[in-house]
Parts: sequence; structure tokens; C-alpha cells
Amino acid sequence: MAGIHFQPEDSDVSHQSRAVAVSAADLVSDDDRSITGDSWSIKSDYGSAVDDDQRPVGAASDYSSDKDETDAEAVSSMLGFQSYWDSAYTGELTNFREHGHTGEVWFGVDVMEVVASWTKALCIDISQGRIPNRDDDVKAVANELGDKLLSCWSVLDIGTGNGLLLQELAKQGFSDLTGTDYSEQAVSLAQSLSNRDGFPNIKFLVDDVLDTKLEQEFQLVMDKGTLDAIGLHPDGPVKRMLYWDSVSSLVAPGGILVITSCNNTKDELVQEVENFNQRKIAASLELVAAKNDESCSDHVFQYISHVRTYPTFTFGGSVGSRVATVAFRQK
Repeated sequence: MAGIHFQPEDSDVSHQSRAVAVSAADLVSDDDRSITGDSWSIKSDYGSAVDDDQRPVGAASDYSSDKDETDAEAVSSMLGFQSYWDSAYTGELTNFREHGHTGEVWFGVDVMEVVASWTKALCIDISQGRIPNRDDDVKAVANELGDKLLSCWSVLDIGTGNGLLLQELAKQGFSDLTGTDYSEQAVSLAQSLSNRDGFPNIKFLVDDVLDTKLEQEFQLVMDKGTLDAIGLHPDGPVKRMLYWDSVSSLVAPGGILVITSCNNTKDELVQEVENFNQRKIAASLELVAAKNDESCSDHVFQYISHVRTYPTFTFGGSVGSRVATVAFRQK
């Protein structure tokens, strides 16, 4: 659930009525495109998300693919604009240079540590041929073999912000680490913090996931708040479709995408992925028919697990957690 939402910039207008088949160039300018990762709209310890089967009766979801234009405008926020994040990270970079301050830890340190340790266990399980099913929890045991297995995973953190999630993953044993953000100030801050904290081998690049220039595929792609920020832009629903098209090209076949969100429940993320899969399969079938080539195919995502250990709260007799971390595998 989003917290305090600011009005979108007057110069940008909602384009929700556009057709689904659009490119990144059809939307607002690159300066306004939403992607910054470690970004969300509630600066509390554990975000806000309730699973669909735990949501109180009558409570509305903050994101739904069939929301009308009025609802989409209601959840728009300055957090969906690059100008906001450029300004925010300019301030944090100045504070770091003058005072050595790390800045905001989005979602809180506790969530970041949970995401990193849970992802480590998941990757070790998968490396050893143990793929969790929908009912399994991730329960890998840390050992020297696990650490060796992690060194083989190439990791990308999209919308890395200050890069602290990558530092936490490095502490867990990952070594091939790359972070991208469309804000040059964020990348400069992330590299500075990484060098100061003893992680000079983490790579940071300026890149917009909605118009990515990366040509490499990664075995593990992390998203902590990026999809949330994208959804807060007036063009959020359309941009989210572009997001899935782009991310699917960054995750290697058999690779993992781990999304942490406070604006979407686990069930909402699973449904959004299923909608993407259906669009991609339909597009592949059309391509096969047009080329009369049955070899044409596209990879799709499959839900494999989610974090079950976040603190919960009770509202209206229902119990839920405030943050959702969900893993999908590229088939």
C-alpha cells in the first residue's frame, strides 16, 4: 500500500487510455521515466502489503491491471519521476561527501537483511537441484559448498539506489554483483559507499530498465522497490508492462527474479506475472503463425516461492504482512 502520495508534475499527463502495444519512446521523456529501485512511498520498518486471501473484506488493492484512469491518477506520486530521485540522491551524495552519512535504507535494514539471507538460501537450493514448490519454504543450510555455489551466480540489482542491497548480498557470499540505476547521482553514491565499505568489486552502471542498454543476461535479478516506483507514475500501468518485457530479457533462462514490494501483495505479483506470461505466449503464437516457424518461442516466468517470515499484523480479523518478497524463475 502506498503511503503519502504527492501530486504528479503538471508537465506530465496521464496516458492510461493508450493502447497496450506501445514502446518506451511513446511515453513521457527519459527525464521523467520511473525506475529508481530502492524507492517506495512509506518510510516505515516493514512497508505495507496484505496477501489477497488475508486482505480485510472491502479493502481495495493499491494496484490492479484493470484500474480505471481515475484510480491510476489517484496513486500517482512524485516518487514515479526521475527528477524526484535525482534531487533526493543529490542531497544524499552531498551528505555523504560532507558528513559520511549513508542515507536512507529503503524498506529498513531488517527487510534488506531478510531479503539477502532468504535469496542466498534460495540460490543454494536451486544450485543443488532443489527447486521449492508453492508450499515449500526456503531452508538451505549455509556451508562452504553453498558459498562456492554462490560465486557462480551473476547478480543484477535494478534500480539499485545507494547499492546497500548489493553490499548485503556480498556479505552473504555473492561475488559477481552489478547494480544499475537511471539516476547518475544514485550510481555515484552507490559506488562511493561500496568503495568506503570495502566492496570495490561491485559494479555500478547508469541504466534505465525500461529502456535498458544492457546486453548481458543474469542468473539472479533483484528488484527492491523498483516496480513500486514505476507504478506510481501517471503512466504506471503501461510502464509496468514495459518493465516485464525488459526484465524478461535480463533474466537468463533458468534464472531467478526476486521482487520486494510494499505496494503489491504476493498474489497480486503472481497475477501480474501470469498476465505477462499470457501476453508473451500470445505474441509468440502470432510470430509462429506469421513465420510458419514452430521454433519461435519466448521464455515466461514461474512463481516458485516467497518470504514467509516477515512480521504480521491483524486488521478486521485478518492477518497479513506489510512487505512481499516473491521469487519467479525464467522457464
